[in-house]
Amino acid sequence: MGRKRHPFRGVMDTMSEMARMRNFAEGGVGQEEGHRTHATAWVPATDIFADGDDLKIRCELAGVPQDEVEISFSHGAMTVQGERTGEPESLESYTRERHYGHFRRRIKLPEGVDGDDISANFENGLLEITVRGGVDRREPHHIRIGT
Repeated sequence: MGRKRHPFRGVMDTMSEMARMRNFAEGGVGQEEGHRTHATAWVPATDIFADGDDLKIRCELAGVPQDEVEISFSHGAMTVQGERTGEPESLESYTRERHYGHFRRRIKLPEGVDGDDISANFENGLLEITVRGGVDRREPHHIRIGT
C-alpha cells in the first residue's frame, strides 16, 4: 500500500498514558501529590527506538540507585519499577520539579519476545534495556469487508 512500516507495532505503554490523563485531570504539571501508591507512582521519561532488529528502551532514572530498580517480564509485558529516596525534608523554601518515591513503567512488548531476549545496563542514571529481535516486522492481516 506504500505506507511506511512502523517498527514498534505492538509496543504499548498504558501506564504512561494513564499517568498523562491523571495529571491532566488533577490540574496539570507541577501539582504536588500526597502519598504515592502504585496507582499514583511517577512514571520515568522513556525513549523507545529501533537499533537494527533490536528494540532499545531507555529510562531516565537520575538519582535512583541501581539496587532500587527492578525489571520483570510476564505475559508479554515488561515492568520497570523502583523508588527514588532522599526527598528533601523542607518543601517550603524551594521549587520542586523532580518526583520522589515509587515509580513504575509497564511496556507491552511485541508478540514472540521471550524473557531470555531481554538484557539491561544501568549507567549514570540511565537504564538501557535491549530486547534482541524485538522490532516487530509482521504486517497486520487486513480483512476485506464483504457486501
